[in-house]
Amino acid sequence: MASTLAEKIIAAHVGREVSPGEIVVTGVDVAALQDGTGPLALQQLEELDMLRAVNPEKTILFIDHAAPSPRKELSNAHKSLRDFAAATGAVLSEINEGVCHQRLVESFSSPGDIVIGADSHTCTSGALGAFATGMGSTDVAIGIATGKTWLKVPETMLVNVSGSFGEGVYAKDLILYLIGEIGADGATYMALEFAGPGVEAMTMSDRLTIANMAVEAGAKTGLFAADEKTAAFLEEQGRAGDFKEIAADPDADYSHTFAIDAGELVPMVSAPHTVDNTVTAAEASGRKLDQVYIGTCTNGRIEDLRVAAGILRGRQRNPSTRLIVTPGSRSVYLKAAAEGLLADFVEAGAMVTGTGCGACVGVHGGILGDGEVCLATQNRNFQGRMGNAEAFIYLSSPATAAASAIAGKIVDPREFSG
Repeated sequence: MASTLAEKIIAAHVGREVSPGEIVVTGVDVAALQDGTGPLALQQLEELDMLRAVNPEKTILFIDHAAPSPRKELSNAHKSLRDFAAATGAVLSEINEGVCHQRLVESFSSPGDIVIGADSHTCTSGALGAFATGMGSTDVAIGIATGKTWLKVPETMLVNVSGSFGEGVYAKDLILYLIGEIGADGATYMALEFAGPGVEAMTMSDRLTIANMAVEAGAKTGLFAADEKTAAFLEEQGRAGDFKEIAADPDADYSHTFAIDAGELVPMVSAPHTVDNTVTAAEASGRKLDQVYIGTCTNGRIEDLRVAAGILRGRQRNPSTRLIVTPGSRSVYLKAAAEGLLADFVEAGAMVTGTGCGACVGVHGGILGDGEVCLATQNRNFQGRMGNAEAFIYLSSPATAAASAIAGKIVDPREFSG
């Protein structure tokens, strides 16, 4: 039977063909917790007398959402993760090592894996050809303790991308456009599989951005075939041996198909307070900004920082607009430092923070004031997301964010070409 990527990965784990809608119990290759959801998972394991990790080297505990801790309650939560790692041999990703989703693709997730994480954007690892999905803390806790989880085999929507991005247009614009077209619930419990010549031409950074936001359309996971771009990325991370080619069968059966010509896209923005409330950057142009935030698991990679720095270099942020830049991982931070990008940001008037989730999650590092407006490269703009329900969040690419920081208002980044 011809299979989609999701069906092929799940079938390899259960040892037989699978069909959409079927409930399966499958082995877990990688399980992840972060400091917001992890303490609850460990509490559940303790109550069940299952405080263990059957696969400790692929059980990763990330301290990234409040790193370093801004208050004692979160410090105690961090302590519980550190204690569990010490007791079980699970991997601890400490403060300043980076955001969990970026760290997973750098060091842990591999093509063909089943990856579960107590964080909705675990789907980022789907860019490597892994079936990666976010789950509740209890489900992930059981996966850690038993090495198994249950899944409903999802239907798959094929997103067929042709063409190539024009000037000032990036992967973030594509995924914002898609979510705006199909809606925040347009792919509920589906796998979004991205293919076509436009996808084959994309960088791994492009694919990671798109996979990261699959959940914002309701998807269970976002998937890309593992190809030579995947192999090169893993080799760059020192993990060439983790590569294996995996792709959907040419005659696989998809429940829906959506076509996008990347060459027709323009810079996009999501307006408050939902991700699918999308408009073009030109249509949003003129919205005054109090803060611009560049970073996060969606757009905190070195490629994103290069784009932003290229626009900011030799220019200054608007005096009325704060600019915060947060690299996605220690590896990204070091590369940005070596390339002089951090100096570019600071010279432009930005504050560069340590790695982590930072302002995105609304715990520290850039909480907004009442009525303030922020343009961010993150994946969500829900009311209260950045720590204040009286604030307003717009989403964009790093290019649009950098150009808008200079202007002090939302602008189309093509105004700053060159």
